[in-house]
Amino acid sequence: MGKIDKYRGVFPAFYACYDDSGRISPDRTKAMARFLIGKGVDGLYVCGSSGECIYQTKEERMLALESVMEEAKGKVTVIAHVAATSTGESVKLAQHAVSCGVDALAAIPPIYFKLPEYSSEQYWKAMIDAPDLDFIIYNIPGTTGYALSMDLFKKMLAYDKVRGIKNSSMPAQDIERFKRVGGEDFAVFNGPDEQFVAGRIIGADGGIGGTYSVMPELFLKANQFIEDGNVKMAGEIQHAVNDIIFTMTGCHGNMYSVAKEILRIQGIDIGRARLPLSPFTEEDVPAIKRCAKMIENAIQKYCG
Repeated sequence: MGKIDKYRGVFPAFYACYDDSGRISPDRTKAMARFLIGKGVDGLYVCGSSGECIYQTKEERMLALESVMEEAKGKVTVIAHVAATSTGESVKLAQHAVSCGVDALAAIPPIYFKLPEYSSEQYWKAMIDAPDLDFIIYNIPGTTGYALSMDLFKKMLAYDKVRGIKNSSMPAQDIERFKRVGGEDFAVFNGPDEQFVAGRIIGADGGIGGTYSVMPELFLKANQFIEDGNVKMAGEIQHAVNDIIFTMTGCHGNMYSVAKEILRIQGIDIGRARLPLSPFTEEDVPAIKRCAKMIENAIQKYCG
């Protein structure tokens, strides 16, 4: 087995699963994990942006990860995002994730203050040093305000445990550059769902995405078409996926609020998104129902 084989394929960014009072629900979390594993996904990315980690306490994030691992351990690859606002809390989350048996850790750079690159390196190094586990850099300049430079990337490659990067910058060329510099034994994940096919073609080994959970079948099928060399059909699925995503993001409610309501229509109730993520409105309901139907139709067309 190759060094990065377990990091290839389709990895849904796992959603936060709450009860009706807005607390982390272990039962709903486990049900969501079973749902995705049953669809055949290759892995799960837990407690990241889609997991609403920025709005959760350290204890809530630990509970969410523990619940996922009860269902996922030994079945699919699990990457736990452990970055927190302080280095100390990040290290504690990293140590906890190791105790849960995850396959790898991941982290964004430090947020809020504009820090020099050596501070980001030391922040990541603290998490890398805490456990004996693979580490995945998370580059998401749209939310952190920092785009990973090639200089810092090369410095991070000097750490043996740095095994990959989740790249959520929009230029697909970034994926090509990170793969070329990282090499064949370095995993690159496409981040933007809207360019999954382009990212895979230009060098990504897999994808981690925030909309995969409402339509895992479509991303799995697109990935299979890419593996089979059928770029035309993969591109057709990408067009269908993008129509769905643009409809989802055109609502008043936050995309995760919309995604959770689509899941509810599909029969999976994981609660609502946590404020300040805006809830969907009555005016959004027709568009949400349209999204659910678009997903159903695309699955029938391409996966039936």
